[in-house]
Amino acid sequence: MKASDIANGFLLVDQGKTQKKLRISVTGELATVLGRIVVRKAQHKIENDQLLMNGDGKVFTLPALRSHFDRAKIAAAKKLPELVEDIKAFRFYDLRAKAADDTSDDRGDQAASDLLGHDNVKTTQRHSLRRGKIVEPTK
Repeated sequence: MKASDIANGFLLVDQGKTQKKLRISVTGELATVLGRIVVRKAQHKIENDQLLMNGDGKVFTLPALRSHFDRAKIAAAKKLPELVEDIKAFRFYDLRAKAADDTSDDRGDQAASDLLGHDNVKTTQRHSLRRGKIVEPTK
């Protein structure tokens, strides 16, 4: 993603599989992270439009992201040995499902479906939502 993908308070995203266009509101933690990126780039005098870069100001590639993610999993497994099997089994793709679950819990299944770019809520419910619906006890 590039800084030029941010316009009028939204991060503009084209879904990879469906090419559906989404506008993600730049608020909350996303706004904080993007602000930190702007400050960091200014401190290093980086003119590159990419949001994610390595320490040399070059584009942060998918293999580099994979490498960092794998190293983070190893560090987490060392820090939390009781969760080592869960950590080893965790895949980068699981973050998408977690985002769907968190959004569904906070704002409902339709919001989760919108976030993932699904045309139908049933697609989100079938493929992405893992936690199950929150219900209240009878008494």
